[in-house]
Amino acid sequence: MTDWARIERLYDLLALISDNPVVALNRVVAVAMAHGPAPGLELLATLEADRRVDEDHRFYAVRAHLLEMLGRMDAAREAYEGAAARTDNLAQQRYLRARAARL
Repeated sequence: MTDWARIERLYDLLALISDNPVVALNRVVAVAMAHGPAPGLELLATLEADRRVDEDHRFYAVRAHLLEMLGRMDAAREAYEGAAARTDNLAQQRYLRARAARL
C-alpha cells in the first residue's frame, strides 16, 4: 500500500467521525494522488452540491490542479482563475493567477 493510499484511508476514517468539507476535499487529493487525477475529479464532482465548499477557493484550486494533471489546460486555467476570484488573500490570488498564466 502506498503512502497516499494510507492517507486516503485516514481521511475515510476522519469522514466517518466528522462531516467536514475540508476533510472531504483533502480526501479528494489523497484519492487523486493514490489512483490518478480522473478518480479525484469524479470524487470532487460529488462535493459540488455541498454549499460549505462549492464556493471555496480550495475547491477550485484542487479542480484546477487535477485538470492540469490530465492535460486539460484551458479548463485548468479557468479553474485557477476561479480559485483566485474566490479568495481575499492577496498572496493566494497572486499564486493562483500565476499558475493560470503559466498554462
